[in-house]
Amino acid sequence: MTIKNFLQETKKFEIEAYKSPKDYRSLSQTHVPFSGSPQKHPYDLKKIILVTDPYCPNTFYYEFKTDDISYIEELPNIVNPDGKTITMARIWIKKRSIGVRCSPFQVEDIGPTVR
Repeated sequence: MTIKNFLQETKKFEIEAYKSPKDYRSLSQTHVPFSGSPQKHPYDLKKIILVTDPYCPNTFYYEFKTDDISYIEELPNIVNPDGKTITMARIWIKKRSIGVRCSPFQVEDIGPTVR
């Protein structure tokens, strides 16, 4: 399965309104920002997937619990040559939270086998 297939199988994550931080300095001391395209998790409603660069052939994605998100900033959308728009966002995750980083790849032979 390529990352393009993965993107087509997931549903768009609707960005919910989060309280604006009082100041970014205190937010950056307790949280870490991650940027990408937010997508609904395929089977767990309490998690989101954040695809870092949706149109890059060797992209990866993060998986976070929605309870660990304290603030979301909308970023400029990305448009592909066909005119399809993908929503981009910066999400602020609480420090010491558990996240998953996944790098999908296609399994192929690495070269001639030596015997």
